[in-house]
Amino acid sequence: MGVLQTISNWDRSAFLYLNSFHNNLMDYVMTLFTLTPVWFLFYGVILILIVRKYGRKSIPVLVSLVLMILLADQFSNLIKHGFMRLRPSNDPAVAPLAHVFFNAGGLYGFVSAHAANAFSFATFSALLFRSRGYAIFIYPWALLIAYTRIYLGVHYPGDILGGIILGILVGFGVFKLLIFVESKAFPVHPFQRNKLTHSELEIIVGAATMVVFFTISTVVLLLQNDLL
Repeated sequence: MGVLQTISNWDRSAFLYLNSFHNNLMDYVMTLFTLTPVWFLFYGVILILIVRKYGRKSIPVLVSLVLMILLADQFSNLIKHGFMRLRPSNDPAVAPLAHVFFNAGGLYGFVSAHAANAFSFATFSALLFRSRGYAIFIYPWALLIAYTRIYLGVHYPGDILGGIILGILVGFGVFKLLIFVESKAFPVHPFQRNKLTHSELEIIVGAATMVVFFTISTVVLLLQNDLL
């Protein structure tokens, strides 16, 4: 048995183990957590803080965020079609054994675009805010988004790991590009960002907590009334 086949077998075994922990409540909660619109409040709070902190200088930051998401998403798609590794939900050898609750996306799964996008955002924003507390918060959040893909049966752990690596590289690269552009635009007094304050961190964490609370509460209410 070759090394790649051995790694693939380990990946499948890890997927089936992690994917086996599920219940009715978390099926719907994880489905909502994996959807970008559910986190609009959270993203919106961060964007508003960026604009308030940096004023006109927030424009290159916002442009960098758009570029970062485009790169992470497009690189993910290119790698998917290069490796052509079936998602577990599309793999005839794995799908019958898996808990596939939300089968969305294309045919191939390596690498996970969700993981790439979440970790590129986490890396870029952590470098931008220069706050240890924010970094401690945002990376577990990104890991939660990535884990939903395993829970729902649409990605192997290896797909997630590849997406995490890609996302960190893209987030770091786009941030360095932003710094380079700023150093050319402001050669005398380079643009120095203010670190995220404790109160601003509390606002961001509060927004994420609200999203989690209302998502879980809504699912519980719907299940109790047999609406799901």
